[in-house]
Amino acid sequence: MNIPFLGKRRVDPGTRDPEGIAGLLAECELLRSQADREGVRLDDSPASLEQLDQVVPRWRDDEEILPWLGNDAGLYLGTVIVRTVPGAAWWFRADGQPVVRLASGREFDVVASGHEWAASGAPELSQSYAEVAET
Repeated sequence: MNIPFLGKRRVDPGTRDPEGIAGLLAECELLRSQADREGVRLDDSPASLEQLDQVVPRWRDDEEILPWLGNDAGLYLGTVIVRTVPGAAWWFRADGQPVVRLASGREFDVVASGHEWAASGAPELSQSYAEVAET
């Protein structure tokens, strides 16, 4: 249906809204609520990653929450990278997985890193950030 006064309805599939995508990926609602309960303020800074690394991992006993929290942790790590590392941006692989692409072209699978952190605490989120930020 084409109603002229509503404007063009179809969007070119090649166009993206980087700020909108970054905003959606930055929500990380479960991680933010867990951090808030622990008194950690997630302000999208590298220092907040260090604070997250210090939180007692009570979620490891809950097999239902663990994958969700790992996903959120990875997306939050990616958010900090995109907002603080020059040239870093969100990118989607062919399988739909969000990754962070650096100015060098290197891709960083932040979701996998988040799952590793949630499950074992290693590598620490701040360590993963430091490795990406130095390249």
